Amino acid sequence: MRIHKAFSSALLLAALAATACGGPARREYSLQGQVLSVSEDRKEANIKHEAIAGFMPAMTMPYKARDAEEFSGLQPGDLINATLVVISNDAYLENVKKVGEAPIEKAPEATPTASSGFELLKPGEAVPNTRFTDQDGREREFGSFKDSTVVVTFIYTRCPMPDFCPLMDRHFATLQAALKADPALRNVHLVSVSFDPIADTPPVLKKHADALGADPAYWTFLTGDRDEIDRFASRFGVTLTRGMSEQLDIAHNLRTAVVDPKGALVKSYTGNAWTPAQLLADLRPVG
Repeated sequence: MRIHKAFSSALLLAALAATACGGPARREYSLQGQVLSVSEDRKEANIKHEAIAGFMPAMTMPYKARDAEEFSGLQPGDLINATLVVISNDAYLENVKKVGEAPIEKAPEATPTASSGFELLKPGEAVPNTRFTDQDGREREFGSFKDSTVVVTFIYTRCPMPDFCPLMDRHFATLQAALKADPALRNVHLVSVSFDPIADTPPVLKKHADALGADPAYWTFLTGDRDEIDRFASRFGVTLTRGMSEQLDIAHNLRTAVVDPKGALVKSYTGNAWTPAQLLADLRPVG
């Protein structure tokens, strides 16, 4: 997912509050952009689009369609108009219409990525003992969670799309409730690492955690040095790209992982397709 420029965390918190209070179930926005690629099943397309008035700045990211016919016949380079539908826990395109075509602009070669030169962690390998700062402003190393099974994910509070970082927040809120209810899971701790330390300062993360009902006994939010976070995230398969002139211009994918009480990687979950039920089943002792 590619996010461009600053996006107010207030909008995200307002959206969460509206959802909790039974706010608008459906919002619609006009989208104009260029298709960069289309999945084989025609249900997802990577689209570079202009700023969406009242919702988000220009970005490049994958968009889903509930009906494969929406992307039928589209090819890389096609220019489209569409309606972005945003509901409380999902977003998708409809009324997709091709309006032209143009050569695809080549990405700048100098754009830095966090994954360059870092080897992906394999199950059983020790997770780096990176130093962070938590939502209360306390410095702590990742190794401080040893003796607990850790579920770690990567987010940033300005993310506007409900099925990306906010979905990870909702999944973790569901997991937290399960941890509190099941004595067999009392040794599990949740960790959300922000890869946007410029905007996600400890007070911002504290406010975000409070809005989500995060209990620090079960769920910790971390920030820290940008380069250290990038290196740490890359070991889990997180790909981060930051703009050369604007560090708040961030592109990223999603990874969630389980780390055992000895600090070794157990399992990684790619993207946003995993569910709390699936992860809880993997956490619960067999037999």
